[in-house]
Amino acid sequence: MSQNIPASTDILVIGGGPGGSFAAAALAREGFKVTLLEQEHFPRYHIGESMLPSCRPFLRFIGAEQKIIDFGFCVKVGAALKFNQTKREGYSDFTEEDVNKGVWNVTRANFDEILLRNASENGVRVHEGISVKTIEFSLDNPKQPVSATWKSDTGIAGVVKFKWLVDASGRNGIMSTKYLKNRKFNHALRNVAMWGYWSGAGMYAPGTRRENATWLEALTDETGWAWFIPLGNTTVSVGIVMKEDASRVKKSALSGADISTQHYHDQLRLVPGVVRLLGSATFHGEVQTAADYSYSATDYAGPNYRIVGDAGAFIDPMFSSGVHLAFSGGLSAASTIAASIRGQCTEDDAIRFHTEKTGTSYTRYQVVVLGTYRQIYSQSVPVLCDIDEDNFDRAFDFIRPIIQGAVDTDPTVTEKMLQATMDFCEHALGLTDPEQHDEVAKRVDPSLMAEDGPILAPKDVAAIAGDDTEAAEVLLRINSRKAVESLVEWQPNFRGETFNGFSIWLERGNLGLRRASVDV
Repeated sequence: MSQNIPASTDILVIGGGPGGSFAAAALAREGFKVTLLEQEHFPRYHIGESMLPSCRPFLRFIGAEQKIIDFGFCVKVGAALKFNQTKREGYSDFTEEDVNKGVWNVTRANFDEILLRNASENGVRVHEGISVKTIEFSLDNPKQPVSATWKSDTGIAGVVKFKWLVDASGRNGIMSTKYLKNRKFNHALRNVAMWGYWSGAGMYAPGTRRENATWLEALTDETGWAWFIPLGNTTVSVGIVMKEDASRVKKSALSGADISTQHYHDQLRLVPGVVRLLGSATFHGEVQTAADYSYSATDYAGPNYRIVGDAGAFIDPMFSSGVHLAFSGGLSAASTIAASIRGQCTEDDAIRFHTEKTGTSYTRYQVVVLGTYRQIYSQSVPVLCDIDEDNFDRAFDFIRPIIQGAVDTDPTVTEKMLQATMDFCEHALGLTDPEQHDEVAKRVDPSLMAEDGPILAPKDVAAIAGDDTEAAEVLLRINSRKAVESLVEWQPNFRGETFNGFSIWLERGNLGLRRASVDV
């Protein structure tokens, strides 16, 4: 109940979405007093239904994985991607190595409520229907938030003091937009999204190990792409993401009572694969729209506060990365707050770690998404002005020797380097499928196909494959996937990746940061 909001708390979390619920649960499980304020009443609708395999270890860490399994969401075995209408689709198999890597397509209303209730069950004081109106800062340190004024949807108002703040307030991003004013938009990804729900559709690859996978497809006029996401119970989510200016021009040619619905159905005609999958499905009759602008912030942390998820950054939904990035930011926020409280590092160290970790994760996805859009748009995408050089350096240190060449030691980010990175990363979506991989494996050195082998540069792949174009496609797919998939792998990203000499220490009861060992 709103009137039971405490006058003070150790940690205040604003927002009960995946990032806020994760951070709150992780901190409460460490014994801290955590209060979470959410302006809506759950369950509440939210778009973003497709998960990545990395979500499973995150959920396991806060004791929520089995709860998600038990709910019975639609299992996601992989994703098919058709971004070139002249070639067959590629396929990303989530379960090839391990059936337990399968994840889910979810109804976010249910998924998010499970996470919020899990936070409560772990000791978080959860209050719904509460909007945070203002944040007050310390007189001694004007950059340090110390209290928040709130108002319930029943008209009750109050103030809560706190020692630490986690801003997970979604796109509203109260800290970034109202106080720090440090949000910046990526103009190369200025898109709009529209979507609706259908019943009675077909499925992708029935009777195979790819059955009922998610389907992504480029529009034939090269203005965007579509998603087809099975949700179970014969329901599918079908959406279009396209350039804002192209959408505006198309809509201006329409007339009638419901232009948005006309526009949506017109774009579906440009994705023949989606049309085939829909078959004789029934449209639920409502089109929803949203500005799909990608954005980031210059900083994601400051004295005794952390910014998490969409409150700080949002990236185009092509890679279904939203919940992953929310969990990642939630874990970083919880770890750095715990580390600072426990004296494992200074608060300045913790601030720097969270900002670098969040910025690096965002930039990696941004560059890969931009590389993919080059396939869709068939044109060069201007990206240099929108990517922070420091973030780029940190994000792609691990493939720098490949894209720069071993003799190139210039640390400066250049347009050529960014384009080379996108050239490399775009193959991660590769126009290949498991059958092609099986055939190529019969005629090349098996070590070249190994998941734990070294990453080969494109020129090395070309030399090895020669005139065998199918082998070249498969090898490029395998090598770029090694780089891209590390974006979401739990082990390298959350048990070893180092920033400013620290890495996250994932031990229940001692969550925090530890200084990286130094070889003498």
